[in-house]
Amino acid sequence: MLEIKKHTENEYLTLEIQGDIDASSSIHLDAAMEEALGQNPGAILIDASHLEYISSAGLGVFMSYIQELENKNISLVFYGMSEKVKNVFQILGLDQLLTITETAEDAKRIANEL
Repeated sequence: MLEIKKHTENEYLTLEIQGDIDASSSIHLDAAMEEALGQNPGAILIDASHLEYISSAGLGVFMSYIQELENKNISLVFYGMSEKVKNVFQILGLDQLLTITETAEDAKRIANEL
């Protein structure tokens, strides 16, 4: 089961993802990303510390927003990923396209630099 919690702090909008992102739940992730972009934050931080599994459908959601994020000058930074989830990003080379860090503090610092 997927749960997405939203937190706003200054110019950061954090999406805290809990559970699994698969083909059926990726629809909820897509809606959350669309809503987040509509708020036009300075940065979207993805708290993946409780993300247990992500399928190609879930990865596709994030990839589908890369151009729009760039066009709107909104940083996207992931943090707190387990090694298992991080390996999925690395195997597909997405760690080269997306910014992934360890902590929320690092994510905020990096978002300011992007």
